[in-house]
Amino acid sequence: MHRGIWWARLAIPVIAAAGAALIVLALQPSARATVPEPTAPVTGNATYFDGLGAPYGGCGLPQAELETQNFVALNVFDTPGSGTFYPRPLSSADADKMGIWNNGHNCGRWVRVSIGDYCTGVNDGALGQAFCRSGAWTADAYNGGTLDMIVADSCGDSNAWCRDDKYHLDLSKDSLNKFVKNGAPMTDLYPSHWNNRHVSWQFIPAPAYSGDIKIGFLSGAQRWWPAIAVSKLPNGVHGIEYFADGAWKAATMNGDMGQSYVIGGTTSGGTDFRIRVRDVNDALLFNGREYAFSLPAACSSQCSQAYTQATYTTTSTSTSPSPSKSASASASPSASVSASPSRSASSSPAPAGGCSAAVTTTGSWSGGGQAEVKVTNTGTAPTSGWTVKFTLPAGVTIASSWNVTLSASGQTVTASNASYNGTIGANASTSWGLVFNGPNFAVTNVSCSAR
Repeated sequence: MHRGIWWARLAIPVIAAAGAALIVLALQPSARATVPEPTAPVTGNATYFDGLGAPYGGCGLPQAELETQNFVALNVFDTPGSGTFYPRPLSSADADKMGIWNNGHNCGRWVRVSIGDYCTGVNDGALGQAFCRSGAWTADAYNGGTLDMIVADSCGDSNAWCRDDKYHLDLSKDSLNKFVKNGAPMTDLYPSHWNNRHVSWQFIPAPAYSGDIKIGFLSGAQRWWPAIAVSKLPNGVHGIEYFADGAWKAATMNGDMGQSYVIGGTTSGGTDFRIRVRDVNDALLFNGREYAFSLPAACSSQCSQAYTQATYTTTSTSTSPSPSKSASASASPSASVSASPSRSASSSPAPAGGCSAAVTTTGSWSGGGQAEVKVTNTGTAPTSGWTVKFTLPAGVTIASSWNVTLSASGQTVTASNASYNGTIGANASTSWGLVFNGPNFAVTNVSCSAR
């Protein structure tokens, strides 16, 4: 189904006058999406659109700066039967109307999309009307074709796809013939075999991730309004923290463009910047890696291009204090992090020439919590990979994880390194994390093996 380019859906950057940028910016509302985030594949109606438009997609990046041209849009509103528009970002008062776009907090995440059934009837996006009327959803030879895509835009249109269907996906048109089945692209899916498809999808970490993030300044950015966009993320972004006047502070999201934030200089009105990033699970990216950069020379007065990449240096581990709260910035914390973490932990033994794993509960709330697993190389040579195993308490399940490839059989969990953190130097460590459902995370039978 063709949706075209919907110019109305694009978020507009918050432009502030020089000298007053961090004062006039509206605080990012603390509202969260009421649509459950899928932890297993969900099914939705699929449409397609031609491109992000200019200068930015809904996440705050030009289309040319995306790490893949296979991208999707998520629904801004969850208002079945109603095409009413509400101010964006949605406030706490409108939280019950928020779709899985989640005020931009799912920007930059990857989704694994699989082609589903074909509709033989009418699927015209009429509000309040059944999808696939006067027909049936029918499986055919294209079912099961898959493609990994990135969230780059938002769907706020007043039709049934964007309002009635919680898990609707709008796909980039040029991606339709790139879905792969049995190792081969399905190059004739569009247009003859597209029509009104279902798709199933779920969030995944960035596939085969390597390297590091990208940072760029947006059009109009300058020392008093340093608006940046972050991309090439291993698992989305839920916050940017900047170092200013000797303390970490939470940056404000630029409207609901979830990969764009307005930061501050290390000194007031300065052109040197230092940030760190929180991923979709609100964990500090790469154990708190810090990125230091300056306003590019091309932006001496202000940036004229839609995107001007910044060159940065990194510091691997942060020992700085947690971000301070101020009237000019809101951390917009994820519901999956507790402000008062507990420190209960269990550890595996440290076999000679192998590795050890320490499991620590870092946050808890009603019905669940968050945990971190620190993997340490106890040998005298670097590892090429590692695997951690443990047993979950009865009634506990894992909702999501990051920096790891994880599987579970009953209450037994097996976690192996991701592609980018298998190598651990002698006496060095890496860590991964998870969100769990259940009363506590008192795991047992913790073991670690190195390769």
